[in-house]
Amino acid sequence: MLNYLSRRMLYAIVALLVVVTVTFIFMHAIPGGPFQREKALPEAVKKNIEARYKLDQPLYIQYIDYLSHLVKGDLGPSYKYRGLTVNDIIEERFPVSVQLGSVAILIALLLGIPAGILAALHQNSIPDYVVMFFSTIGIAMPSFVIGTLLMYFLSYKWGLLPSAMWGSPQHIIMPAIALAGMPTAFIARLTRSSMLEVLSQDYMKTAVAKGLPQRRILWVHGIKNAIIPVVTYLGPLVASVLTGSFVVENIFAVPGLGKHFVTSINNRDYTVILGVTIFYCVLLILANLLVDLIYPLLDPRIQLSDRKEQV
Repeated sequence: MLNYLSRRMLYAIVALLVVVTVTFIFMHAIPGGPFQREKALPEAVKKNIEARYKLDQPLYIQYIDYLSHLVKGDLGPSYKYRGLTVNDIIEERFPVSVQLGSVAILIALLLGIPAGILAALHQNSIPDYVVMFFSTIGIAMPSFVIGTLLMYFLSYKWGLLPSAMWGSPQHIIMPAIALAGMPTAFIARLTRSSMLEVLSQDYMKTAVAKGLPQRRILWVHGIKNAIIPVVTYLGPLVASVLTGSFVVENIFAVPGLGKHFVTSINNRDYTVILGVTIFYCVLLILANLLVDLIYPLLDPRIQLSDRKEQV
């Protein structure tokens, strides 16, 4: 276990370094800069500001300087939000995205897994067709379309929920449903295909032949093995949802990390772009590591030491 974790940590550091390097290079390759739109500033003042943030230095010096602060956990100051650091922005905005993302993931699991199981148990029948129909729509329909429809009917047409902003449980409902649309549909289809495969296994047929109750067969032997692909999907899903959906947070004016990321791109706020990207990468690595640690709990035949070639 210790060797496995050590190896994963080494790979994580290498992955982070690659992400930081590629993001840093492409970010500075984009025309313009964080103070390009400050037309009211005299050129001399703009140069002084760029010198203050070391933007007048060669690119490799900026890169080394950023890495030296990064190893200390310092993501740097924001160029557009004076007096705020990237650490402050993440600390302030990330809890909002966590609240929204947690509800969305819960909705996706509570609806997607039972729907997939129901479709598998009634293959090629009406329940199966209904689940596959709605899951296809959920995958094909973007989250911003779902969000717009929810806002029109539930807020504008019927007045049941507030259309935007943040501050009460009612404000979470519509963006969470919009954010959960595609994951719910994907989990339903993934659970269905996995459950069909599990039902065709010999050990399931043996359990049926022994006369075991169907409910016990499903819970003890079926569902536990069928949700392994779903757990695999949860790794990147948790990381992406918890860092905030850029589009959904903008539609519903949710003050989360995703909305701030979009704003930072428009503002060419280099440090915020890098900081949020690194933060997302760290969450993705941790989520995938947690998924790997959960595998043996679901299936004792899976050993982490046997996954060397898959890491």
